[in-house]
Amino acid sequence: MDSAAVEIDGSVMEGGGQILRLSAALSCITGSAIKITKIRAGRSTPGLSLQGATIGSTDISLTPGKIRSGNHTADTQTAGSVCLLLQVALPCTLYADAASQLCLKGGTNAEMAPQIDYTVKVFKPIVERFGLQFDCDVRLRGYYPKGGGEVMVTVNPVKELQPVTMTERGNITKIHGRAFVAGVLPFKLAKDMSTAAVRTIRKEIKELYINIQPLQEKEKAYGNGNGIIIIAESSTGCLFAGSALGKKGVYADKVGIEAAEMLLRNIRHNGCVDEFLQDQLIIFMALAKGTSRIRTGPAKFTITKCEDQLSSNVTYIIECEGSGALNPNL
Repeated sequence: MDSAAVEIDGSVMEGGGQILRLSAALSCITGSAIKITKIRAGRSTPGLSLQGATIGSTDISLTPGKIRSGNHTADTQTAGSVCLLLQVALPCTLYADAASQLCLKGGTNAEMAPQIDYTVKVFKPIVERFGLQFDCDVRLRGYYPKGGGEVMVTVNPVKELQPVTMTERGNITKIHGRAFVAGVLPFKLAKDMSTAAVRTIRKEIKELYINIQPLQEKEKAYGNGNGIIIIAESSTGCLFAGSALGKKGVYADKVGIEAAEMLLRNIRHNGCVDEFLQDQLIIFMALAKGTSRIRTGPAKFTITKCEDQLSSNVTYIIECEGSGALNPNL
């Protein structure tokens, strides 16, 4: 291992896999070798959970080479999230010399990770404001514990990313979503999730039409699963979501209520992104050329507190002077 490798403590803050994913992506983009220790120290099962490295290992070293475009396949061989695979792959492919096609296999709707619907409907339109563009085709949905999902992603490279400013939320103008069942699970579960979610949101937001469609996944699903995602749109183009997945022994209406309460929590604070998107945008803010400013809810970084409050809750501005990382391959 190069003695000049950047050493990273994987146990800081929540001690999850996000440190590993973002560190690996930044290592590849900058060409800097890294050594990460105490990987996933904050999780119930610390260490790596992937094939191709030692399962359970809490240390890893990476000396990157040139980022290669072309066709790449990543298969968790479990219900591991394809969306988390995309979190590490997307920033890298932006700095390749040509378009890349990624075949990502595993869980599309998994616990402790964004659902693929969140990635396509919330993350994608917002992250594309940085000047990037990618397509995401859900070929097959996969659920816990079997996985088996497949998503095809096409990414075009960029010379550099542009900064983003999102500081004015505006009014919530639209709320919509999908409640789904797949496999042998009865369609009634989807309707129960939808009904409970609408009823919960109605208690707080009475003036908007709420459209949460119950759906039966048939051809494009592998295994059994149920869940819900609800998306709110604002007059300035901000997007927020609440989601939940069904579990054995948990009533469907509880799943719908959980997703609805998550959505309400994320729009009460009057920020411009929800609690999940704010984490996912940090790496793009850091790579962009120029200063990005995004208004969030309560966050874990050093930020500026907003004084002009439009709600009773506190909001903040995350401000980041990006590194202006250039793509040397274009």
